[in-house]
Amino acid sequence: MSQGVARVIPIQPAANDGQLVSLYAKQEKIYPRAVHGWFAAWRWALVWLTQALFYGLAWLPWNGRQALLFDLASRRFYIFDLVLYPQDFIYLTGLLVVSAFSLFFFTALAGRLWCGYACPQTVYTEIFLWVERHLEGDRMQRLKLDASPWSATKLLRKGGKQVIWIAIALWTGFTFVGYFTPIRTLAAEALQFSFGPWEWFWVLFYGFATYGNAGYLREQVCKYMCPYARFQGAMIDRDTMIISYDTARGDPRGTRARSADLKTLGLGDCIDCGLCVQVCPTGIDIRDGLQSDCIGCAACIDVCNGVMDKMHYPHGLIRYATQNGMTQKLTRAQMLRRALRPRVLVYGTVLIAIVGALGTSLALRQPFRVDVVRDRTSLARMVEDGRIENVYRLQVMNATEAPQRYRVGVKGLEQARINGATELEVPAAGARWFAVAVQVPHETARKAHPGAHPMQFEIERLGPDGHHSDAEVSEKSTFVVPR
Repeated sequence: MSQGVARVIPIQPAANDGQLVSLYAKQEKIYPRAVHGWFAAWRWALVWLTQALFYGLAWLPWNGRQALLFDLASRRFYIFDLVLYPQDFIYLTGLLVVSAFSLFFFTALAGRLWCGYACPQTVYTEIFLWVERHLEGDRMQRLKLDASPWSATKLLRKGGKQVIWIAIALWTGFTFVGYFTPIRTLAAEALQFSFGPWEWFWVLFYGFATYGNAGYLREQVCKYMCPYARFQGAMIDRDTMIISYDTARGDPRGTRARSADLKTLGLGDCIDCGLCVQVCPTGIDIRDGLQSDCIGCAACIDVCNGVMDKMHYPHGLIRYATQNGMTQKLTRAQMLRRALRPRVLVYGTVLIAIVGALGTSLALRQPFRVDVVRDRTSLARMVEDGRIENVYRLQVMNATEAPQRYRVGVKGLEQARINGATELEVPAAGARWFAVAVQVPHETARKAHPGAHPMQFEIERLGPDGHHSDAEVSEKSTFVVPR
C-alpha cells in the first residue's frame, strides 16, 4: 500500500442513508534498520562535528564573553573578534547568498548531500534513533515491542526513551536561546527557575520542535514539509551524481544460495533481500529509480555493499552514479568528468567569487562606523559675527572591544570648521550620538549661492599615542546656506 496517497474505495449501494468512507491510507510507521559502512561513518562524523560546534561554541569564552553572541537587546552581534551592528546587515545577506549558491552547487554536482549528511533534521533524527535503538533494540525488536501488550519492561523502555528525548530537546532549545542571551546568565537563571516569559517561550518552542520533528515526524518533514524535495528536480540533470541502482546488473532479482551459479539460474546480482528498503529513513525502494523522497543518506549503499561482501559479489550494485553513466555504461572517471559541466562550473565560480568578496570586505572593514543625521530642528541659522551654522548629529559605532578616541573634521567647503570639541570618546563595542556644529564665515556664505552644498565629515580613530590616525572614515553630507 502506498503511503500517504489517496486511494479510491468503491461504495456499494446500501439500504442505510449514510456511510463513512476513508479516502486516505494511514501513514505507516517506518522502523529504519541500523546500518554500518563508509557513508554511515561519514554521516556520524558530521553529526559529531555539527553538534560539537552547536553545543560548544555557546560556552567558548572569547575576550571576556562567549565567542558567538547575537545580543538583540543592545543590537550587537559578536562573532569571535568581529563586532557587527544592524548596519552590517549586508554581511548576513552575503551569508544567505553563499548558502543558496552552495546548495545549488552541491545539488547539481551530487544531489541532496546537505539533506543526507548535515541537515539538522537528519542530524537530530540520527541522534533520536540512536537512543531508540539502544533502549528498544533494532528494527525487528522495535516491531515486536510495539506489537506486544503493555508490560513493566515495555513501559520502562518507552518511558526511558521519552525522558532522554525530552532532555536532549530541552538542552537543544536552551543552547539555541543561549546564542541570544548570554548562556552563563541563562544557566544561572535556569538553576533558579527564573527565566523571563520570552526565554521560557523560546526554550520550550525550540525544544518541542526538536522533540516532535526528530522523534515523531521524522521522514514526514523531509517528504511533505521541506520544499527542497520539490524543487531539487530543477537543479539536477542526467549528469548529476545520484544514488542509483544498477538495473542491468541487478535484475532479474531473486533469492539464491551463496554458491549458486547466476547464469544457470538466470538471475542478476540482487538477491531481493529488501535490506535497502529496511535501512531507508524515508521507506522508499531505491530500486524503483530516483525519487523525490530520497534524502541521499546512502544507507542503502552501505547495506547493499555488506550483502555483496557476504555473497562474494563486487560492490556497487547500488552506488553514486549519473543517469547517463548508467544508460551509456560510462566508467567512474568518465562520469566525474561529465559531472564538471557548465552549470556546475558557473555555480562554483560564482560561489568562489562571492566568498572571496565577502572575505575581502570583512578583512578591509573599518573598525568603526559613522552615521550622519542633520538636526531637523534647524537646517541653518546665523550666529555671532554673521557666520552660518548647520547642526548635525553623528552616531559613532565602535566595532572593537576597547575604548577608542576619534577626531572629527570637515572637508569640501571653503573655510568650514567645527565649533566646539572635535575629539570624541566611545566605549568598547559601544555607540554614541554626538551633536556637531559646522560653521562657515559670512564672506564664504555670501559667495555661495543659497541652497545645499556638498561636504564630507572626516572621522579618524586616534592611535595609542592619542595623536596619529590609524583608521579613517569619510561620510558625505550637505551644508545649507539660507536665502
